[in-house]
Amino acid sequence: MSPAVITCTAFVGQKRLASGPLEQVALAVKHAEAGAAVLVQIYDDATGRVIDIDPRGSDADMIARLPRAQADAAPTSSDVPRGRGRPKLGVVAREVTLLPRHWEWLSTQPGGASVALRKLVEEARRDKSGKDSARRARDAAYAFMSAMAGNLPEFEEASRALFSGTYDTLATLLARWPADVRDYTMKLARS
Repeated sequence: MSPAVITCTAFVGQKRLASGPLEQVALAVKHAEAGAAVLVQIYDDATGRVIDIDPRGSDADMIARLPRAQADAAPTSSDVPRGRGRPKLGVVAREVTLLPRHWEWLSTQPGGASVALRKLVEEARRDKSGKDSARRARDAAYAFMSAMAGNLPEFEEASRALFSGTYDTLATLLARWPADVRDYTMKLARS
């Protein structure tokens, strides 16, 4: 499995500077910041949130300090020595609080409560994957809008259109926004 890559977009003021993998964008930002008279910010394409970088030192030093995708940080099975007993299988124990009638139902399920809960979670993930991705896209667009465009015309109306899912109305409301901000907002909203 290849490591996850953080993709992002950098803005100099309200103008798009670069898009792509974080390492490439960070280098573009570092070299642009030297002569920039306005704020340069990097936005995560998945979340719409600002990514802070420390541009000091050499390019290699800066890249070594960049945040990594969570998948990169997780140890692989070959990194962790295998001990005695049952294999880990990635199972994480946490507390679940349910009503007595839920526990009663779970105790009657084949395989017990853990198997039943895993099956329910997997079924819900399959059934709601479209809704979950739409929610993540909306949240990313709103995070970016709030940081970059909170003082632009029609911001509140655009936020309402975003949350109601009326993208034609959203596009109309964003027409007066700077082109790069408008285009990136729509890209996030529709991703």
